[in-house]
Amino acid sequence: MTDTLPPCPECSSDLAYEMGALLVCPLCGHEWAASDATGTVEPGEASAERVITDAFGTVLADGDTVTVIKDLKVKGSSTVVKVGTKVRGIRLVDGVGDHDIDCKIDGVGAMQLKSSVVKKA
Repeated sequence: MTDTLPPCPECSSDLAYEMGALLVCPLCGHEWAASDATGTVEPGEASAERVITDAFGTVLADGDTVTVIKDLKVKGSSTVVKVGTKVRGIRLVDGVGDHDIDCKIDGVGAMQLKSSVVKKA
């Protein structure tokens, strides 16, 4: 490698190494994007760039009402969320895996959904 890696933005250590697309500091454990020159991302910055769309490409926003487009089995339960179930007042989040919608479904409770299984109502 001909160029040197930037120091850790948290502890200023010059021992950073590459792990895939990230840079990692072995001293403090901080991870940051290699393309990010400063090493830090403002809290609102990442969500402002990310656009979440439904299964048909319509942009979703907080507070929207969506409809489930396929039957969803609820993990750890015998409950099923049926096709056509309306979900009101969604919140867009960086959830676990691909789950980017936080919502409350009547009869089921609070859960996270993938945007690929809903359409904007």
